[in-house]
Amino acid sequence: MNRKERYKEILNWFQQHVPEAETELLYDNPYQLLVAVILSAQCTDKRVNLTTPALFDRYPDVQSLAKADFEELFSYIRSISYPNNKTKHLMGMANKVVQDFGGEIPMTVNELIQLPGVGRKTANVITSVIDQQPNMAVDTHVFRVSARLGLTRAAKNPRQAEDQLIRYIPKELVHKAHHWLILHGRYTCLARQPKCERCGL
Repeated sequence: MNRKERYKEILNWFQQHVPEAETELLYDNPYQLLVAVILSAQCTDKRVNLTTPALFDRYPDVQSLAKADFEELFSYIRSISYPNNKTKHLMGMANKVVQDFGGEIPMTVNELIQLPGVGRKTANVITSVIDQQPNMAVDTHVFRVSARLGLTRAAKNPRQAEDQLIRYIPKELVHKAHHWLILHGRYTCLARQPKCERCGL
């Protein structure tokens, strides 16, 4: 089986068995998703989803977040990993969105990575989830699963893995493939004890 055939077979399997794949983060709009993704770095989606309802009640939009007091904002996200840094990131992000983007969350990777707390992975998540742009966010799950399945070869870092995946996955499936690989890594292809016996792949 050559590489192209491998991709086709794996993508077909996901389309048949996991037709609807989407983020497990709860959100209502681009602002809420951006906040949730920033909070989710090195933290579980479950923990983020427990934290964001009260946070969004207090700061319903980017304008209110831009005016936040550090100590008060910190108190809402103290149960999240690295709350100190993430409080700074959220305040910095909100201020830059208000000042440089007219209060609208930008929707290109190059614009998003200008925001504090937003790296390439986060920017790819936002643009693929909100706008279904063909951008592949490579987190630890995507990196591991794509290597194990033979979709990537000798990728030394997330960017190399991203480039390989983008090359072979049809554009219209990239935004879904991101979630297929993440969810497969989260629930089946675990890092330490993968559940190979129940893996259809």
